[in-house]
Amino acid sequence: MTITGGCLCGQLRYEAQGEPDAMGFCYCADCRKASGSGFIPFMGFPASALVITGRMNPFHSPAMSGGGATRNSCPDCGGLVFGGIAGVHDSHTIYAGSLDDPSHFRPTIAIFLRDKPDWVAMPEGLTVFETMPD
Repeated sequence: MTITGGCLCGQLRYEAQGEPDAMGFCYCADCRKASGSGFIPFMGFPASALVITGRMNPFHSPAMSGGGATRNSCPDCGGLVFGGIAGVHDSHTIYAGSLDDPSHFRPTIAIFLRDKPDWVAMPEGLTVFETMPD
């Protein structure tokens, strides 16, 4: 399976091979603020499964785990596309809103449920974690 996507203007793109390791929703405060929404829909892939092309604007911030988080957006249109440092991290998070074909997103988990705003409706049938799963 090949999954493609990118930013609003098309300058920052990715191609992923195979099935994602995980698909779900993150309700943590950082993801809410980064997305301007109540959550970020995400798909996890090993870095070896991804080809990322185009210029990116990385934003680094502290993560709840004590480490750091990097979110990459397009420097032209500002579209949020993926998480992780290309060429450094062994896995990346693709933001499902950037998919060319949204039918590839089939969420199975919800993380940081403790931070979910009351006004956000969550799909039924997800495996739920109060914080980050082990």
